[in-house]
Amino acid sequence: MATLPHEMTIEILLRLSVKDLLRFKCVSKPWCSSIDDPDFIKLHLSHSVKTNTNHSLILRHCEYHFFSVNYDSLKTTQRLNHPLGEQKTPIKILGSCNGLLALIDDNGRIFLWNPSTRKSQVLPSSEIEFSSPSIFFPRSFYCGFGYDPISDDYKLVRMVQVHGKNNSYLHSEAKVYSLRSNSWRRIKDFGFYLSFYREFGFLADNALYWMVLKTPQSGNKSLVGFDLGTEELRFVELPDSCLNKRVCMNMKAMGGYLCLITTYTEFNDDVVDIWIMKESWIKLISWKKSESILGFPIVIPLAFSKSGDKVLFSIALHKFVWYDLGSKRVENVGIRGLPSSFDVDLYVESLVPLMVML
Repeated sequence: MATLPHEMTIEILLRLSVKDLLRFKCVSKPWCSSIDDPDFIKLHLSHSVKTNTNHSLILRHCEYHFFSVNYDSLKTTQRLNHPLGEQKTPIKILGSCNGLLALIDDNGRIFLWNPSTRKSQVLPSSEIEFSSPSIFFPRSFYCGFGYDPISDDYKLVRMVQVHGKNNSYLHSEAKVYSLRSNSWRRIKDFGFYLSFYREFGFLADNALYWMVLKTPQSGNKSLVGFDLGTEELRFVELPDSCLNKRVCMNMKAMGGYLCLITTYTEFNDDVVDIWIMKESWIKLISWKKSESILGFPIVIPLAFSKSGDKVLFSIALHKFVWYDLGSKRVENVGIRGLPSSFDVDLYVESLVPLMVML
């Protein structure tokens, strides 16, 4: 390897896993310097995303146990040591981007964690800058985490809202945390109503998305997106069919696109439609409960296969299946060491550092 041109060495290193690259940093000082170089880290991440390699599933069991499963093999689980160690404090994943996970515990502390490098960082606390009235409905708390390619910065968005009886009192606050500055700042308030006690946004096309209400009296959910570059909020049109039915809607990000899972009743049968947002909404899958072998009620699409002709699903929070988009056949995925129940997300293994970016 010492006789190879530097450019060829980099091309070889780009194709290796993060685990191998961390080991190879010990080979020589030039290799260590090359692997730690910010440009190489971005190139390696870009190669993994484009080739759909170095991806893993991350599973959360019993609120504080974490496991990973290599997406290429889907054979066995590996226990992960999260930033809180052996403390049995409930933790939730509020977002995933470029190999970094944003976690929140029951005390409201937020962490950034790279499971591949085993590095973590606690975000500075940021007080909510308004006092609640003596009588109010529970506070709504929306968060999301993503990357802004314009400023080359990782950002975490937090929206908080309280409103009193009959909406006699309303106060909202929106803040953004920047990894580059390691600080929070307040941004323009939002003009809609948060419809859940706690909701985590989904990242797609450099924007974060949540379900909200345009008015407190409205029972119809609306989709709102936050552009991480411009830091502007905008409403996004839902598929027309979602506006004419009593529809239960859930979101997911899949393959870099926003994915919408809708469930409704039609002719006394439950129907699930899965939509994906490209230039416009495209219905990817539709099936009826009476005809489906996927099962109900919790069906979560996770990722496309490398060839793009199959979708990996999490079924009822306890197993995985491949769904063939062409033949509509289902193949069970047997993974050793799978916990009895779990939340699941997909992340790309990366060398992205957690130190304050300069």
